Amino acid sequence: METLCAPNLSQTSIANAEAIKNRMFGLVSLNTGIKNSVLVMGQLYAYKRCQTGLRSRHASSKDSIQIHQFGVFNAAQSSSKEEVHAVLQMTSNSKKKHTGSSFLFRTEFGDLVKVSVGVKEMKYTVYIEVESLPKYLINHNLMLCWGMFRSDSSQLQGPDSGIFVPFTTAFKSQDSEPPMKSPFTRDSSCSHMIGLDFDCSCIPFYLSFLLQSDGTGNKSRIRTHRKTNFSVPVGLGRGYAMPLGVSLSNDGSVNFSLFSRNAKRVVLCLYENKSVEPSLEIELDPYVNRTGDIWHVSMGDIANYVSYGYRCKGENFGNRGCRFHAHHVLLDPYSKMIRNFCRSQADSPSMAKSLGCLSNEPNFQWGVDKHPHIPMEKLVVYRLNIDQFTKSKSSGLPENVAGTFTGLIKKLPHLINLGVNALLLEPIFSFDVERGSYFPYHFFSPASIYGDKDEKISCVYSMKEMVKVLHAQGVEVLLEVSFSHTCEGGDAYSQAISFGGIDNSSYYFIDGNVDSKTCSALKCSDPIVQKMILDCLHYWVTEFHVDGFCFTNSSSLLRGSNNDQLSRPPLVESIAFDPILSNTKIISDCWSPVDMSYKDVTFPHWQRWAEMNSKYFHDIRNFLRGKGLLRDLATRLCGSGDVFTALRGPMHSFNFITKNAGLTLVDLVSFSDGDLASELSWNCGVEGPTDKNSVLKIRLRQVRNFLFILFISLGVPVMNMGDEFGYSTGGSASYTNRNPIDWSSLRAEFSIQTTNFIVFLTTFRNRRNDLFQRKNFLKVENISWHGSGQLPPKWEDPSCKFLSLELKAEKDAGSPNSYDGDLFISFNASDLSELATLPELSEEYVWFLLVDTSLPYPYFFSSDSDSQNNEGLSSYELKPHTCAMFEAKVLNL
Repeated sequence: METLCAPNLSQTSIANAEAIKNRMFGLVSLNTGIKNSVLVMGQLYAYKRCQTGLRSRHASSKDSIQIHQFGVFNAAQSSSKEEVHAVLQMTSNSKKKHTGSSFLFRTEFGDLVKVSVGVKEMKYTVYIEVESLPKYLINHNLMLCWGMFRSDSSQLQGPDSGIFVPFTTAFKSQDSEPPMKSPFTRDSSCSHMIGLDFDCSCIPFYLSFLLQSDGTGNKSRIRTHRKTNFSVPVGLGRGYAMPLGVSLSNDGSVNFSLFSRNAKRVVLCLYENKSVEPSLEIELDPYVNRTGDIWHVSMGDIANYVSYGYRCKGENFGNRGCRFHAHHVLLDPYSKMIRNFCRSQADSPSMAKSLGCLSNEPNFQWGVDKHPHIPMEKLVVYRLNIDQFTKSKSSGLPENVAGTFTGLIKKLPHLINLGVNALLLEPIFSFDVERGSYFPYHFFSPASIYGDKDEKISCVYSMKEMVKVLHAQGVEVLLEVSFSHTCEGGDAYSQAISFGGIDNSSYYFIDGNVDSKTCSALKCSDPIVQKMILDCLHYWVTEFHVDGFCFTNSSSLLRGSNNDQLSRPPLVESIAFDPILSNTKIISDCWSPVDMSYKDVTFPHWQRWAEMNSKYFHDIRNFLRGKGLLRDLATRLCGSGDVFTALRGPMHSFNFITKNAGLTLVDLVSFSDGDLASELSWNCGVEGPTDKNSVLKIRLRQVRNFLFILFISLGVPVMNMGDEFGYSTGGSASYTNRNPIDWSSLRAEFSIQTTNFIVFLTTFRNRRNDLFQRKNFLKVENISWHGSGQLPPKWEDPSCKFLSLELKAEKDAGSPNSYDGDLFISFNASDLSELATLPELSEEYVWFLLVDTSLPYPYFFSSDSDSQNNEGLSSYELKPHTCAMFEAKVLNL
């Protein structure tokens, strides 16, 4: 199909056209008033009336043919043809809009067919003109053979009181004809013209037609140059390709846009209220409603419809990964609000369905909300799951609030007390609840289960309110995102909710390297997937004001189209330099929820990407169970310089001991038998729960040791939800075995001690930001290391389990304070006591003991006011499995 463009209008031509508007048929673009529309320009024709003039469809005249809810009028021959080339938008006295569009087709013989669609006073008129015909047909009368269709272009229908009744004569080949026939008229220049007048109750639909002379045989039929029927939308606009998804305009019009490279047909399905079956289906014309790989259509009014989806039709080629299912209604990947996912019990393929909502997002007043913009090195991160954090009745929250964004707000004082200034939320995208939040099926909407159970408050509104409250308290919001896979299955008989049915081979890898029964791997090397991911990130930053993202299974972002690892993956680079994301935190996490493993890759960073430091997790666990090397412990304490070079610095290292998958902190020191070898845990002598006091003491020390090392290491400390409560899964490392947090345990002795210790550590870390909150690595001359018996450390000896270091504060003459003294820290992971030699200090300074994890509560850590003076001591005994820290202070006599 080609479009016919008109020149700009002069004031004279507009005036002339207005003067004869009662004797002509006017056209304007159907897309007028739609934001960013691609206007289809047209022509305006005006003809002098003949002796009796053109009559309306309601007049009694030979030239007016009444057929139920539509009429046919013929433009009679005129003595002089006046042609005004213009595109007008006219307004009647009642100020109703008149919209229309024009199309120009080329026939199989090279001639032109002009089609114009206009609307006025609740009537749609289609005007068709054929300027020339093949010579052997020029003396024949010309007929318009036509029919209408909505959801199936192979089944044409005729109008009957506004109701479409199928015709068995639907033309599927050149030997069959459309159900309706209407004659053309000719003017003095031998142009053939006809007008079809339809009531608004009939629209929307497509008018499908061909031309036929009164001769015989197939030669008398004229089709497009593609040997297809002419097809024109009536009551529908061509629409525009960008942006993808649904675009609602202030005038009530709406544009639909969907990517599908391999679909042969796309059907838009509209639903009323909560209906199960579509109330209206519109098949998009591939020649009118497609631009490149984007299918699009616009509608002037969708007031009767509340949700929508698509049926995508095409050929299924297993070797190419195409698996279309013509009857399956699919979710638009760009929907911003969706109806709940429902799982069908049908056999294969599964008819699981979720629909996009046709409504504007709820208005939210952000007020003076601002991103906290906390420097990376000053972050203290707390990872949590929205549902499990407050879902338990022990949280004391109402049932409609527990396990929601609002529930998190209610528990914010606990997090503030811990010293947390950033929350890392487990994936909140819409997901299959049977598989967990790491298996999403949509990326632009928060899961409805996290919204208030009160339907008057939308999930979108609740999340924005949560972000606003957190920002007001100086807490940043970071989202875990999983762009490596979805919950759709990889084989032809698995779930097809959205991507797999729309264009499986474009959205997913089809090389068979991913278990098809587990998930489908997103093809992040494809430009359309890259665009979707960037659009998604932009949406969450601009609409929800989130402060950063942690990309789970980020190694998958490095895969090329041939499954090779790219050194400069375009998506990773685009995210690093994206202007909208420039002030957000972007974090790589190479843990895969598909197989619960860590991928050891060198992640390209462009000095922007931070990383979840799995080596930190590995080496600290190994050392405290007595099997690590001293060099590994030292490397992690100093910011993991083997991973984060001087170009990034230690602030890009997100350090963690536990996470949402694997053993919790209490289980890490209580279970180690069976299949837990990969967890690097140690049960401290007895597997599982025990009443042995000696074992319990060691376990308590180990918990303190883990927390202590986490907070005195260079980098960003990341705590995991429930560790301060003594949360346990009974030794299960599976993510699916997690239960809601028991808030009543916060009153237990263990929780009281652990919580207070964390408060001390976060406070101390802030106070000694010169040493522990650094953008750059410590200078070599400011660190001194010591092994057992004042000997140099044996870095490569696995039998050595004791290490001490002295951190020398960098003196700043411009801002002297009493807390800029040196630190001395010792670690003993052996089963025997070790003697740590305290470095000599100048006369005005003495060592104060701040931490000894072997001491009973409340003495195992000390605040500034009650820290213990160790004046005169030259050494200090560290009990087995103990950490200790001293600070040099001026002695006040």
